[in-house]
Amino acid sequence: MLPKIIDSPGFNAVVAGRYGFQVFNKNDRFVGRAVEKYGEFSEAECTLFRQLCRPGDLVVEVGSNIGTHTLALSQFVGPKGRVIAFEPQRIVFQTLCATLALNSVTNVEAHQMAVGEARGELPLPEFRYDLEGNFGGIAVDQFQEGKPVPVVTLDEFLPSLPRLRLLKIDVEGMEERVIRGARRIIETHRPFLYVENDRVEKSPELIDAIRSLGYRLFWHAPPLFNAGNFAGDAENLFEGIVSINMLGFHESADVVLNGLPEVGNRDQHPLNPQS
Repeated sequence: MLPKIIDSPGFNAVVAGRYGFQVFNKNDRFVGRAVEKYGEFSEAECTLFRQLCRPGDLVVEVGSNIGTHTLALSQFVGPKGRVIAFEPQRIVFQTLCATLALNSVTNVEAHQMAVGEARGELPLPEFRYDLEGNFGGIAVDQFQEGKPVPVVTLDEFLPSLPRLRLLKIDVEGMEERVIRGARRIIETHRPFLYVENDRVEKSPELIDAIRSLGYRLFWHAPPLFNAGNFAGDAENLFEGIVSINMLGFHESADVVLNGLPEVGNRDQHPLNPQS
């Protein structure tokens, strides 16, 4: 476990991690625990992003959580690049911004908004961040009461992007809606897509939505634990736990991809291989 640079009496603390200072919630059982123990979270994803992103690139990250990957992406695209980040949970968003501020990050533009298929609002209650929970696993479209949070579409909110290298989406089941609200910028810029797909029941429609834009898709199942983690800690708190994501690139792209299985039948899924 890494020493805490700041250990507040509340639920937040700060460590010096792989990509800089990271603010995290000590009660978060996945992202927070990983940052506290290893100084990183799901580093296998960052390893992939490092191969996709170049200095000067523009990245859109929908579902930034506390910024573990946002901070990494900001470094991969460099000072002439740009990351546009979206996170709807107010307290989580504030944690994201605290991390960016502590590291004097100037190439990230962060927004407390949800992203979907149509402009509107959704109610989001105040969660108990002072109690143990998985705050990165909250599906924000399931609540009937709470403080209204704006919902935007990427096509409307980002009408004049000069370029787009990578669109990363991790929104706990709302991925298809994000894609449908971003058809124009995807068709215009043909970015790499990195999309969470861990809801078996929603997978076929998500796959169809992306393929309708001329994309090939590949499964990526990175483990949460990295044996070469920043802290050099050999204890695996997340034995057998992986994320289920898809990497997509437009069929016109000149890409050589090794080691990732291509998504086949729309009804097949790594969590339900017999379907």
